[in-house]
Amino acid sequence: MPYEGEFATYRSIRRIVENPKVQALLNRCRFLEIDRTQASTTPYAAPVAAAQLPELVLAIDGSYQEVDVKNGFPGAKVGYVTVASVLLDLHRITELDEYRPINPIEFRTTEHAETIDAAMPGTNITTIHETTARAAFRKQLYDVFYDVILDEVHHTRLLTTYEELLAHKPQTNPQSCPYKESNDCNIEFVVGPGISACPGCGGQIYSTDALRIHERFNDLGSNGEAFGLVMQVWERVLLVHYLRCFEKQNILDKVTKLAFFVDGPLAVFGPPAWLSAAISIELKRINTKVQQMTNKDLVIVGVEKTGNFVEHFSQIDQTEEPGVTRYGPRTYTLLVDAYIKSRITCSDSDRRYGKDTYFGRKMFYKSASGAMIVATIPFLNDAQDTLATDDPALYPQLPAIFTLLDKLASSRHLNAVTPLVAAHSYAAIPLNLGTRVLRSLALALMGER
Repeated sequence: MPYEGEFATYRSIRRIVENPKVQALLNRCRFLEIDRTQASTTPYAAPVAAAQLPELVLAIDGSYQEVDVKNGFPGAKVGYVTVASVLLDLHRITELDEYRPINPIEFRTTEHAETIDAAMPGTNITTIHETTARAAFRKQLYDVFYDVILDEVHHTRLLTTYEELLAHKPQTNPQSCPYKESNDCNIEFVVGPGISACPGCGGQIYSTDALRIHERFNDLGSNGEAFGLVMQVWERVLLVHYLRCFEKQNILDKVTKLAFFVDGPLAVFGPPAWLSAAISIELKRINTKVQQMTNKDLVIVGVEKTGNFVEHFSQIDQTEEPGVTRYGPRTYTLLVDAYIKSRITCSDSDRRYGKDTYFGRKMFYKSASGAMIVATIPFLNDAQDTLATDDPALYPQLPAIFTLLDKLASSRHLNAVTPLVAAHSYAAIPLNLGTRVLRSLALALMGER
């Protein structure tokens, strides 16, 4: 790391470039020659929805911000994590569309938002009952799951949904005691529901320890990765939580009037990746009930803003002829395993792409307005749970999804959809103003204590 005011010279760059080991590595690297005329995806015309579209859209998006606080310890940080759920009234939006330009105040009446907001201990932040920052982080994670109640009828806690998913976690791989680093406890065990005790050291164990996010907690620096994992888990568990609440209220037969949009792919990455399979099991179970009642599938879409798939879609859409693209309006491709590994992820593994992390499959779609959407649709039954074929007949919800994406493609943001833009507006923490406000909040709360 440089000293303050010290700037790098070109000598190090020249030395690295001329190093034989560096040159040997570069010579061994594979290079994919991009031929846009061969070995590419095939765009298909998107089917139009014959049945009535969902009348409501529920969008879920999250954000987090880490800020420095002064509590007497160097490098002390607090993380703020928020996840917003925004309900959009499509019927009302359609009515307003007939009288453009739409009054922004009137448009706001089509939205209803709920948020999960939490402050998470970071480096050098301890609480009255916890002596280490990592322990305080674990306790707060459990408390947020316990405290969140979105169902005003049955008062179902988010923790209840999480622990239903926890029941699907394989018990063949026990995990280490979370107090291992502080008291050298080497016991391994399976984390169960509720609050229990480590069989070795007797330390308090929370059901949320099974997420193992605390293993990515950094005692000496930034905890952006840990806070990002918390946000990711809340977004995905919240999707299942809403469906389970509808089930508890005996209104699953009405859920086909609702479409779900989730920011990012339908996947769970990192230590909590086991949630992906658990969520898939639960979605298949619930969808079976919905199918029996309505003869329709759930409509759930994950939309990616950035990443390799977004970049690849942009690349292959280009042709040698200026102004001519490979994908026309309302065309799509369901990505298969062989294509993903040969053109996007560079893998020769026999294991299916995303087997341990995804509970859905990716597709490319260019909307009627030209928006390029990289979406994930869920596996809602065992037959759909495949990347071996691009047969659209396996996914009867596709026509409704395509028509919704046409209707909801944002005119304000490139390749975005309106529901997630709305959800992000509630969840996003402004970088500069937000940091100042959150720092003041942290200091005020610590002063109250």
